[in-house]
Amino acid sequence: MARIALALMWLFHFLPLRVLACAGNALGSVLYVLGRDRRRIALVNLGLCFPELDAETRASIAKKHFRGLTRSLLERGILWWGSAERIRSMVRVEGAEHWHAVRERPVIFLVPHFVGFEMGGFRFNLDYPVASMYSKQRDPAFDAAFLRGRTRFKTARMFSRQDGVRTVVRSLREGFPFIYLPDMDFGPRDAVFVPFFGVSAATITGLARLAAISKAAVVPCITRQLPGAQGYVMRFYPAWDGFPSADAVADAARMNAFIEERVREMPEQYYWVHKRFKTRPEGEQSPYGR
Repeated sequence: MARIALALMWLFHFLPLRVLACAGNALGSVLYVLGRDRRRIALVNLGLCFPELDAETRASIAKKHFRGLTRSLLERGILWWGSAERIRSMVRVEGAEHWHAVRERPVIFLVPHFVGFEMGGFRFNLDYPVASMYSKQRDPAFDAAFLRGRTRFKTARMFSRQDGVRTVVRSLREGFPFIYLPDMDFGPRDAVFVPFFGVSAATITGLARLAAISKAAVVPCITRQLPGAQGYVMRFYPAWDGFPSADAVADAARMNAFIEERVREMPEQYYWVHKRFKTRPEGEQSPYGR
């Protein structure tokens, strides 16, 4: 199955972006109907985060999310096999001055899970070396394609979560900006409970710890998916002052508050199909059931 999916991605990458966007939206609409479990997760998340919206509005956001997510997966073939020129034309960069202002230091890019995050990472790596972390894929063929695709341009380093923080710190000190996606529920280990849309969410403290150890600047970076052939826009934000602080809970809450602000700007593009609130404080039941 993975080999078939890879073959389809390779074939699709030859299509114009406008056609890929239409195909992704259409397929995403189908997957919204067929993907019952993921649809339920998305609707539970949206119900927790946007209780002020009626069910119809939340369902509309979920449908748009499935379309945008599917579109981004189809367009990932461009990242893996397309030319550098095509990727440049597909992803526009804004706010580069914010990371240039701190690039003499180690830099951590805070990259939350929006549907376009891969596009931004590839666009950056066309011009600069970069490091990131990945989760090993179950299928060996897909895992090999994933790693080959992510390391095809300028020097790029990929670390698994088992490599540990020392390898990441060493890479940062050697001048590799580190793309970090710490906004998922990784369980209770190294996590604190802080609000996300007013809901207590297990949030890892790795961003603050890594910034403290490496003396790195934290520069948020969000990539937004635009309609049709417009592609994506990758936006850097100013480096955070006073981060990390001496309070791990406050630092985690600050990160979640920033991500929440960006989600409210484009709620359909956040990664709602992940069980973000799976880990609960003692005595609370999971909102997703079994």
